[in-house]
Amino acid sequence: MTHIDLRSDTVTRPTDGMRKAMHTADVGDDVYGEDRLMNELQSTVAEMLGKEAGLFIPSGTMSNQLAIRSHTQPGDEVICDYNAHIFNYEGGGPALLSGVQLHPLPGDHGILELAQIVKAMRPVDHHYAQTRLITLENTHNRAGGVVYPLSMIELVAEYARKQKLLMHLDGARLMNAVIASGIDPAAYAEPFDSVSLCLSKGLGAPVGSVLVGDTDFIDRAHRFRKMFGGGMRQVGSLAAAGLYALENHIERLTEDHHRAKELAKTCQELGVLEYDLAWTHTNIVLLAFPAGNTSELEAEFKQAGLLVSVVNDQRIRLVTHLDFNDQQLDSAKEILKKVLG
Repeated sequence: MTHIDLRSDTVTRPTDGMRKAMHTADVGDDVYGEDRLMNELQSTVAEMLGKEAGLFIPSGTMSNQLAIRSHTQPGDEVICDYNAHIFNYEGGGPALLSGVQLHPLPGDHGILELAQIVKAMRPVDHHYAQTRLITLENTHNRAGGVVYPLSMIELVAEYARKQKLLMHLDGARLMNAVIASGIDPAAYAEPFDSVSLCLSKGLGAPVGSVLVGDTDFIDRAHRFRKMFGGGMRQVGSLAAAGLYALENHIERLTEDHHRAKELAKTCQELGVLEYDLAWTHTNIVLLAFPAGNTSELEAEFKQAGLLVSVVNDQRIRLVTHLDFNDQQLDSAKEILKKVLG
């Protein structure tokens, strides 16, 4: 049986055009800074996001961790949302790699109010870890692909500047936010000292993220990338995939968002959509099962031909992507009705 795979937008395969670009790519030694296409990719993303420089990173997790390490000193504190990827899915990296502690706050669908951040600030006192960095996530994974309002980001950034705090954006799915909102990517990035953009999710590249910021920040991150084992050699083929994705796969994210909304409508009709339909902003749909039977449902979905992601014993996630088409959408809706109806 060929399964419809909605576990994540990381399951995509390179398109024929992307494979051709990878196959014909020039390569050079990137550790020496001699991979032409990698240099082009890094500068392209930096320019797109309005920053001075960029650095290719093997994964989104490493990209976030390099940002934290480059912005902080051991003993500092980092504010984030309780459901942030950095807090939940990066293996305790901030503690191990940067020697910092996280201060997670309960956001509303991943969105933090400025008043919460102000209240969470540590006094300037030797008894306390010192607040150094605020991290936000756009779109927000565990909130179901919610787009972080730019107006709220700007309020937090204005406060951060006054307090001499730094700001990092986990923008793994930032282009989904851009397409959903119509806001320019540089406008979303402007309030932040650093931004991580993932190429291997909705954009469909096989590997990598690009971390951007000012030249001094990227220089520090480059050194830590070497220390973390992230330096690579002839990676022009990966850069070619990333460049192809940026040129061809951003605007088409509207298709993923439309199909996610259609799935959400079906889930709402079945009474399992976790939030109101209006919260399905982009390509992620969250299903709620108070009975705590998601493991059993996962097996039933798989037997029926649909792969889903179990978040916990009461939540299942569906993610639309480049390899999920309208025919599969119709089939997925029928499977949802069959298993849940």
